Amino acid sequence: MKKHIVCLGDSNTHGYCADPADCADSGLARFNENERWTCLLQKALGEEYLVIEEGLCGRTTVFDDPVEEGLAALPYLYPCLKSHEPVSLLIVMLGTNDTKERLGTNAYAIGLGMRRLLKKAQSIGCWGPGGVPNILLVAPPAIGEGVQTSAVADEMGAGAVEKSRQVPARFRTVAEEIGVHFLDAGALGCAFNHVDCMHLTREAHAVLAQALAKLVPELL
Repeated sequence: MKKHIVCLGDSNTHGYCADPADCADSGLARFNENERWTCLLQKALGEEYLVIEEGLCGRTTVFDDPVEEGLAALPYLYPCLKSHEPVSLLIVMLGTNDTKERLGTNAYAIGLGMRRLLKKAQSIGCWGPGGVPNILLVAPPAIGEGVQTSAVADEMGAGAVEKSRQVPARFRTVAEEIGVHFLDAGALGCAFNHVDCMHLTREAHAVLAQALAKLVPELL
């Protein structure tokens, strides 16, 4: 059986493209299979691996959105991981949507939310031989200042930029505390576009895929 790599994330795992000039299928507002980091990772890893996309636009760690339903990852985690067992590696890249003003969080609370989500993942009986949980937490890049004058300014609300800047450090601490792997996408140079300043560019998808293609085999 192939090694199952489950990629749990939000629109940056789904492959949302906010800049029509940056993606081949601009009318679909989504990077295609030759552009998304998950698909690029699959190609780089080869036939011994199965990279499974679990990206949902707007997804949070544990926080229920009062406007849109079904966006918290926590209640979805059990059926997701059990559906794809045996799981060799779970890659989690969330946190950007948690900074929305209407959710009433701060960076500390977002860190607690991620900790709760990952502890739940560790407790689920979905893991491969030996049943040992294997999780990589990827901190997303910080939201750019331009979001405040973009079309999604009201959607994100006040404080999102500053909270997002604090999230990587919080996530690193969480990863160390509970014993999961950690990667800072912002430190890799993964950039957000200049349209909404909170979605990866096509180049950033490639950069992230390249980094993961090197790291993932070392974690298995």
